[in-house]
Amino acid sequence: MGLYEKLLNGEEQLSLVGLGYVGMPIAVAYAKKIKVVGFDSNEAKIDLYRKGIDPTKEVGDEAIRDTKVQFTANPEELSKCKFHIVAVPTPVHPDHTPDLSPVEGASHTLGKYLTKGSIVVYESTVYPGVTEDICKPILEQESGLKCG
Repeated sequence: MGLYEKLLNGEEQLSLVGLGYVGMPIAVAYAKKIKVVGFDSNEAKIDLYRKGIDPTKEVGDEAIRDTKVQFTANPEELSKCKFHIVAVPTPVHPDHTPDLSPVEGASHTLGKYLTKGSIVVYESTVYPGVTEDICKPILEQESGLKCG
């Protein structure tokens, strides 16, 4: 049985790292079919989600109240998951170069909780090469695993 089937039957879980304008709608959509751990380092935002309030206004309060997403600011919860989607912001500096610190930070955090066979998808908007040249080495360093 593959990971897809294990996600569908509840043996495995998906994590969504970054619950903002992009991450929250993805988490809510996936949670209709599979178990989702929604992680964000912003504890105040997590508290709002747990109260059924959508500060992003992307999916609405009712969808937040009705979702089965397990909201957490505890990165240890990521260890429960085998499939991870990173959807953190990618702001730009005043000189219009991308600020990759949120992507790098998410990679450091997530990497500590990866296990053999984990899959990581970056949904954040980045230029070509960021996943391979920046994120992959961080994930490998933090996890002690090798991509591939």
